[in-house]
Amino acid sequence: MAVKISEKALDHVIDEMIGVVENSKDEIFYISEGARTEHEQLVTELKETKEKVLRHIENGDHLEQKVYFSRQRLAEVSKYFDRYTEDQIREVYEKTHKMQTKLAMLRQEEQILREKRDDLERRLINLSKTIERAEGLASKVSVILNYLQDDFKQVNEMIENAKEKQAFGLKIIEAQEEERRKISREIHDGPAQMLANILLRSELVERSYRQGDTEEALAEIRSVRKMIRSSLYEVRRIIYDLRPMALDDLGLVPTIKKYIANIADYNKMKIDFNVIGEETRLNQKYEVAFFRLVQEAVQNAIKHAEAALIQVRLEIRRNNLTMLIKDNGKGFDPKVKNDNSFGLIGMKERVEILDGSLTIDSVIGKGTMIIIRVPYKAV
Repeated sequence: MAVKISEKALDHVIDEMIGVVENSKDEIFYISEGARTEHEQLVTELKETKEKVLRHIENGDHLEQKVYFSRQRLAEVSKYFDRYTEDQIREVYEKTHKMQTKLAMLRQEEQILREKRDDLERRLINLSKTIERAEGLASKVSVILNYLQDDFKQVNEMIENAKEKQAFGLKIIEAQEEERRKISREIHDGPAQMLANILLRSELVERSYRQGDTEEALAEIRSVRKMIRSSLYEVRRIIYDLRPMALDDLGLVPTIKKYIANIADYNKMKIDFNVIGEETRLNQKYEVAFFRLVQEAVQNAIKHAEAALIQVRLEIRRNNLTMLIKDNGKGFDPKVKNDNSFGLIGMKERVEILDGSLTIDSVIGKGTMIIIRVPYKAV
């Protein structure tokens, strides 16, 4: 009787969740539509601002030419002042001063318009990202809504214990949200920032070209090319992190080899990888788990340990798998929690799911060694 009551209570919770998700979907739609409207307005405003910038540049160049001739005239009058009356000299001087003042104001207005144009372009980039994220979230929310309305109710009928069902659902949602946060953070801190920087640097190329400084323009183009190459690598890395196709096609060992070769080349450092035992295909969940463990450990060594050498060793035995990741970085105190410990916590949780153990041996100034042991029996 108690189980039935718990199931009804959980059904009520699910219904409440469905209502919240449906409201969230509507809110996302309103945010997306608002962003689209603002985006259209900014596109129009940006077009008008660019036209004003061009007009100010043309007017400024034309006025600058007039100032040049007027200054020559002023120099001539000053040199041969005995040939001109006092009124003529004053007239030339005042005319030149007036044009110089007008030119300075025009250039100042041009700079303000340029800054406004750059700000509008940055806002458009951010709005485009907001629209894209809103569309992605709307799609994901629809999937979650279908899951809550159909699949989750089917699972609810199959599982008798209400606490188990609740934990099951929350685990899935937590995993999804954590993955989304990670991907969003990586895209924001990586390719998105690089692309915004590329856009700004392209303005420098245009400015250098307009000023006739070919060497500076070429230097900026080389810099932009380097940033594009780096951004392309980051995009490929994020895609690779989501799910490397080689893992399904070739297996764990070739995928790790390729990953280590790529990341070592990109970071210009040495990473050794050795395999002990038979290089055979493993059960898929073990291949995915060990690849993610290597990723996390190597990334930690590069980002936080500042290591110059990383050693990775995989032992494939008949009844167990052992992974060792060692670096010569700055090390840390495993007993002290810090902001970088979340990666290690995730590694421990992944190993515990496989009924394995994770040992961390690290000393400040002497590097870190991580040993992972997991029981495994080939089928």
